[in-house]
Amino acid sequence: MIVLQVIPALEGGGAQLSVLETVAAIAASGGTALVASGGGRMVPGIAAAGGRHIRLKLETRNPLAIWRNAARLEALVRAERADLVHAHSRAVAWSALLAARRAGVPFVTTWHGAYGENFPFKRRYNAVMAAGDRVVAVSRFIAAMIEARHGLAPPRLRVVPPGVDPARFDPRAVAPARTAGLARAWGIPKGRLVGRPIVMLPGRLARWKGQGVLLGAMARMAERAAVGVFVGPVEGRERYVAELKARAAGLGVADRVIFAGGADDMPAAFALADIVVNASTEPEAFGRVVIEAQAMERPVVVADHGAGPETVEEGKTGWRVPPGDEAALAAALDRGLALTPPARAAIGAAAREAVIRSYSLSAMEEAMIAVYRELISTGEGR
Repeated sequence: MIVLQVIPALEGGGAQLSVLETVAAIAASGGTALVASGGGRMVPGIAAAGGRHIRLKLETRNPLAIWRNAARLEALVRAERADLVHAHSRAVAWSALLAARRAGVPFVTTWHGAYGENFPFKRRYNAVMAAGDRVVAVSRFIAAMIEARHGLAPPRLRVVPPGVDPARFDPRAVAPARTAGLARAWGIPKGRLVGRPIVMLPGRLARWKGQGVLLGAMARMAERAAVGVFVGPVEGRERYVAELKARAAGLGVADRVIFAGGADDMPAAFALADIVVNASTEPEAFGRVVIEAQAMERPVVVADHGAGPETVEEGKTGWRVPPGDEAALAAALDRGLALTPPARAAIGAAAREAVIRSYSLSAMEEAMIAVYRELISTGEGR
């Protein structure tokens, strides 16, 4: 099979990582994996995964530009003899849909987010993501939202959650030197974290990700030695980080907060943590970092909305708390940190087992390839 995936850019994020993983799956199945995007730091990963990148600046809401981009994509589909077009974003999906229909090939979309509809005509704009011959949702939460808003149901609507590589995210595969090196790269003085429980919130530095909620929870925790480590690139978010630091100082927890910056070695980052937190105040479409942390046998505390309930079994693989509730988050963290090391390890082991059972990378790859083969073999969308 020859599959063309389309995404605005490859700068980083869950959708972009899914593109790379799908490239690897297509290549492993003997197919040809093409990706059209405006470029970005993840482009070298396309070739490394066995695919080929075509640089096309496609992100636009201008109707004339959408029309022009559709012509460019149609020419690409025909030149490469692509069997299928797969769009991962609304910003490129309108052009990709037109190109696929003109070229007579199937069209697939993946919903990586819970797209808002708080502005006039937003549902119409979002509707392109429901126009695929197959519409892939990354969670049951997203699938239910698509069904409610756009009336889709199986077989057109499929749930294919992101996967995690259990070999890469394995605590036994992370040497102590990797965690020590990461701590040095983050500028954490030697010994500062020794003997102190670490509560880690990985993710983009944005208000809705709940960094402020965790700060408030830390001020309420009984465990006063706990250190909050926020993992996420600071570049471009300096003003928000300054606000968080000011709030931490006002709450009296500034000496227990570390803004680590980004991390390329996330297994090593998770290995530093005692508990990993997802405190998003808006529903997460999925939450890849949650299953990555669980694969690393780390207990997690997540906001109880969106896809959170799908990946965390209360009291067995982690804990769920009402979104935005600082007191509830503090209580859950205290409860987790008060467990004996064997009890906490048992929760981590159960979490890893659940991830391997339901959210492995191989399962995601097999499911996506099955969608492609089904469409290509039946000729739907032609």
